[in-house]
Amino acid sequence: MRTRLETPTSVCRAAVTRADITPPVGFYHRMWGAATHEQATGVHRPLLATVLAIGPHDDSTSPVLIVAIDHCLLFTKESAAFRHEICQRTGIDPDHLLLTFSHTHAAGLLDPSRADRPGGEMIAPYLTDLAETVSTLIDQARASLQDATLTYGVGHCALAAHRDARDETSQQWVCGLNLDGPVDSTVLVARIDDHRQQPIASIVNYGCHPTTLAWANTLISPDYPGAMRETVEAATGAPCLFLLGACGDVGPRVGYVGDVAVADRNGTQLGHAALEAWYGLSPSATDYVYRGPVVSGATLGEWRHTTAEPARAARWSLFGLKRFAVPLPYRADKPQLDQLRAERGVCEVRKQAALDRGDTEAARDQHAIMERLSRAITRWEACPSGDTFPFQVALLRMGEAVWVFVESEPYQWLQTELRRRFPDWTIMVVVLLDGWRCAYLPRDEMYGSGVYPDQISMVARGGLEAVVDAIADEIAALS
Repeated sequence: MRTRLETPTSVCRAAVTRADITPPVGFYHRMWGAATHEQATGVHRPLLATVLAIGPHDDSTSPVLIVAIDHCLLFTKESAAFRHEICQRTGIDPDHLLLTFSHTHAAGLLDPSRADRPGGEMIAPYLTDLAETVSTLIDQARASLQDATLTYGVGHCALAAHRDARDETSQQWVCGLNLDGPVDSTVLVARIDDHRQQPIASIVNYGCHPTTLAWANTLISPDYPGAMRETVEAATGAPCLFLLGACGDVGPRVGYVGDVAVADRNGTQLGHAALEAWYGLSPSATDYVYRGPVVSGATLGEWRHTTAEPARAARWSLFGLKRFAVPLPYRADKPQLDQLRAERGVCEVRKQAALDRGDTEAARDQHAIMERLSRAITRWEACPSGDTFPFQVALLRMGEAVWVFVESEPYQWLQTELRRRFPDWTIMVVVLLDGWRCAYLPRDEMYGSGVYPDQISMVARGGLEAVVDAIADEIAALS
């Protein structure tokens, strides 16, 4: 029988800082194409910016700054400007700034080009203030780094469901609820302890679109991550950092509603799943070891938490960051910007005609198509030149764990396949690195199907598989 249960561990220096970044009521809020409101009418729960500064135990290199923001995304131009402003203010190495998003769809769209919309005039000054806030959090985190140990565990949660669904009645794909589709239920939890074994923070990594709240909701909200964090923090007494996993084809089982109570239920469900894993974690820097038989009413097998063997503990302090790009060919049917603008103009005429005849549903549909086209124009205007898209990846090696940061929205297969190939590693996948850029990375077989992620992906089929292979090569080199 196995006589030792090893606990995945990282030894480092760490600090966590946080600030409330909730926009004001009246902020531009029309994130959904089907929405009919322009401005937020109130606040459900606050939006947060959380900074995790994490560096090598021996302070041999400057720390990595993981910035988690309660917003959906930043487009390419805005992300580059935002990162530049933060690096200028703090003096940090741009490669060490890993910007991520909770991807809540209930916070509004941070697109300064919407300045002419009601509430849109607030976007640009809000981004300026946000850069200042994040810079302050980074400075505070770097100043408060301390010796820390990360202990990892795995739980499971049924909140998420597959969302590529085929509507046979209308003969089209929808982003809905596919009860028969695969879904990764993994909740990866990490506890960060100080040298006294007191928790500094927790990390919850889960792959599920924060799309509980949709077009009917008019409140600023972090969606389910908000209630999840509060549930975990109430039990642990430490800040909880949410990092979104790969979920291009995954969403809440119950979603697309206007009722914030549903978002709270979803978050509480995930919070309890995370706490189940949290309470199962071993004390930091220990393994669970079989000590031998004990004669009692029955002969018992005694297990105890024991200090790990020195050879293994020596690996816990290994630390390294590598950023690289995977060249992915653009899709062959790459649209022309003039064509997209012309199509948007036609939709605008149709929307106005629908409004003139009092057909609000048709007007809403035309507005939704206009929104799709506007976002496509924004993406393709900012795409890098050439025949390939330089897909960005950052690998953070910490002890027995590898944190994989990737841009865009890859399908869940990215994380399930990496974990299948490397069962001896603790692999945390975090998406939306530094923004959105190339939109989605679907599985090869979904190209040509007409499913939404296929429609808006900027790269050709096989891109996701190429990214997984490139990341796997790097992880194999670590071994």
